[in-house]
Amino acid sequence: MTLDEMGWNEFSLGILGAAAALAGLVIVAASVNIAEIVKERSLTARLGAGIATLVLAITASALALFPGITLVWYGAAVLVAALLSSAFPIHAARTLMADHNPLSRYKGVRSAINFLPAVIYAVGAVLLVVGAPAGLIVVAIGAIVAIPVALMISWIVLVEVLR
Repeated sequence: MTLDEMGWNEFSLGILGAAAALAGLVIVAASVNIAEIVKERSLTARLGAGIATLVLAITASALALFPGITLVWYGAAVLVAALLSSAFPIHAARTLMADHNPLSRYKGVRSAINFLPAVIYAVGAVLLVVGAPAGLIVVAIGAIVAIPVALMISWIVLVEVLR
């Protein structure tokens, strides 16, 4: 059975539109203070992780709209996208952990939040690859989680740059 036969097109279109619009807004908002943002490695790394999270939501939603894509192929494609997008949270976590500023607190929590959407997407994708249709629900949860997490990360960067 394909995703379009299962009725996931409207959900995918909604997430695709919302994530794409938010990615554009985050990039525009960041560009206002980009000179200050690039001075601090942890801010650029975290902003990259936030944008990568939105790009993952865009990619997974666009893949779901491929005509005739099966659950297994969709799962495989989402898994690849989740793994590729994980490069940004990995970089952000390394950068945060290397920050020895005594005011930099909760590094572990801040790092872990960056991984949450990609991990949820990957779990859903693996479920789909092994033939469990419930993976679609997990991927949908990943999409829903990706948006507030990306916005939270981006908001924190945009506020911290002004301190």
